[in-house]
Amino acid sequence: MKSRVEVARVQVNTAVGGFMVAATARGLRAVTPVAMARDHRAGATPNPASAREPALHHAEAAADALRRYARGEHARYDGPLDIKATALHLAVWGHLRSIAFGETTAYGAVAAALGLPGEARAIGVAVGANPVCILVPCHRVVGADGSLRGFAWGLDLKCRLLAHEGSAALSLFADATGR
Repeated sequence: MKSRVEVARVQVNTAVGGFMVAATARGLRAVTPVAMARDHRAGATPNPASAREPALHHAEAAADALRRYARGEHARYDGPLDIKATALHLAVWGHLRSIAFGETTAYGAVAAALGLPGEARAIGVAVGANPVCILVPCHRVVGADGSLRGFAWGLDLKCRLLAHEGSAALSLFADATGR
């Protein structure tokens, strides 16, 4: 029988939206807008509070980083991630964590930085598979021409997040989006 992993969940409401943060004892597993979150208890096993403490620690640390981000602080979540993914996905997400608040980069630039020139589409797939948006800032990746490309939570939220950060990239596509 397969053992279930204890998943701690914390809901956090911020000026940029409400989010459900999920973590295990090994690290952060997901950040999902409350409006998009499925059953918040799925995959969780009721264990004594002591068994949940490490998972809850990671969830609370991520929730705190989201709160600070929403207040405009250049907050980072440097804690561990507990996400099953390919080596490429993990490398891309690691690189995304280095993109500073208010900065953007292109998919091709991420590919080049990882030694994979010409693989912008593969990078786009990895960016799109990121389950911990905002804390692994996939919203900071834009097209080579500065245009907004896909975002799991919708381009409107991507635009709002970049505006929240005061990103200079917004001026590149303001006319195209009518904003």
